[in-house]
Amino acid sequence: MGFSPDDLIILALAIPLLSAVGIFLASPWPNIREGVTLAGSLLLFVTVASLLPTVLAGGRPNWELAEMLPGLTLSFTVEPLGMMFAMVAATLWPINSLYSIGYMRTNNEGNQTRFYLFFAVALSSVMGIAFSGNLLTLFVFYEALTLSTYPLVTHAGHAKARDAGRVYLGILISTSIGLLLPAIIWVWHLTGTTDFVAGGILKGHIDGPLLTLLAALFIFGIGKAAVMPIHKWLPAAMVAPTPVSALLHAVAVVKAGVFSVVKVIAYIFGLDILASAPSIDWLLGAACFTVVVASIIALQQDNIKRRLAYSTIGQLSYVVMGALILAPLSLVGASLHIVAHAFGKITLFFAAGAIYTASKKTDVSQLNGIAKRMPITMAAFSIGALSMIALPPVAGFLSKWYLLLGASQTDQYLAMGVIVLSTLLTAGYFVPIIYAAYLKDEDADQKRDHGEAPLLMVVALSLTACGTVLLFFFPEVPLALAQSVGVITP
Repeated sequence: MGFSPDDLIILALAIPLLSAVGIFLASPWPNIREGVTLAGSLLLFVTVASLLPTVLAGGRPNWELAEMLPGLTLSFTVEPLGMMFAMVAATLWPINSLYSIGYMRTNNEGNQTRFYLFFAVALSSVMGIAFSGNLLTLFVFYEALTLSTYPLVTHAGHAKARDAGRVYLGILISTSIGLLLPAIIWVWHLTGTTDFVAGGILKGHIDGPLLTLLAALFIFGIGKAAVMPIHKWLPAAMVAPTPVSALLHAVAVVKAGVFSVVKVIAYIFGLDILASAPSIDWLLGAACFTVVVASIIALQQDNIKRRLAYSTIGQLSYVVMGALILAPLSLVGASLHIVAHAFGKITLFFAAGAIYTASKKTDVSQLNGIAKRMPITMAAFSIGALSMIALPPVAGFLSKWYLLLGASQTDQYLAMGVIVLSTLLTAGYFVPIIYAAYLKDEDADQKRDHGEAPLLMVVALSLTACGTVLLFFFPEVPLALAQSVGVITP
């Protein structure tokens, strides 16, 4: 007996949680524990992918879990943007799991059961965010994601990890409680609902400076989007193991942030009403500022993971910027960039972790000639870097192309200039790494007798690198979903 689309929503939420239970029960047997992780991740992929044909055909599966108060329900609706986010997470979880097995075992990481368990719980939270039918549901799972990833950030257990965890939890909880929650309550007070609806729900309920203020509460209250100055939690969290960094930057946390920003703009405000808000361009300016400044800071980082962290901060604000350009084409670009960045950035973090595992090198200045010892890893790194720079034939080119089209459509010359400038800056902090890895000789004091990282890690980073290229040549599915963002049909 087949499952209905509504049943698949329940399964998508339940499978990671059931996997977490299985991981806990199998903790004495590492092979079984990791088998449960892989099986759960593959089942989630099949479940989410089964929803795709319905959504592409115009269907919007929905399921109501509970009514809290009149007009306030925990409910789920699968619309195109959520479908895209869920597919990214469901596709990358099994690949990340392969990588994690190789990384955690080779580096003899402790508390591996806890790692896989909270990873699974985090994926359930991601599914809740992706399929949220209203702001209340999104908020509940947004907070669940913060709490479930905290043990991953503090995984190492030492003082530096605990300090990073406090920064991580402090910033994300304070912004969500202090800014995001009041914004949600305000919307409910104005409209009597928090449902996501095509074209937004605020028209006729608010205008003028208060509309701009409400938008600012959402943009900065969604701290996971890391718009400056709400960004310091992200580089602090780089103390975590590399698979966690990949989770934070590609599969879950930061993507949940920018996804939430785009969803609020498309389904709570609507492009037309937000365009009428006075001084709304200052929020666009904040995103543009973040893109440029984060790129400049990235140029100055020698530690590979910190350079990638500041790169992520800048790339996230591409999505926020695309949404705030308030043009249909820029919204397409913002949606596509969620996908393109996910595949490109997880490849880069996988490569950084592989380099550390094989050679114990953590700094850019140590990478001279490393491509001779790790050709597959550096080829994958180069593909991920090209996607961040937005050079064809990789996925990042498509998303930035649509962002440029949207900016030109609305005469947003500041955004156009920022896209061009930041592309040059991105090249500035990635091209020297590639050049040194391939064309410089290995430093005598850095020579180590090593080759590639363990096979599972190499397979994982090869898969995501291939995905980054394939998305350029076969963008039909994500493009169809991105072009349908804002459309909800019964």
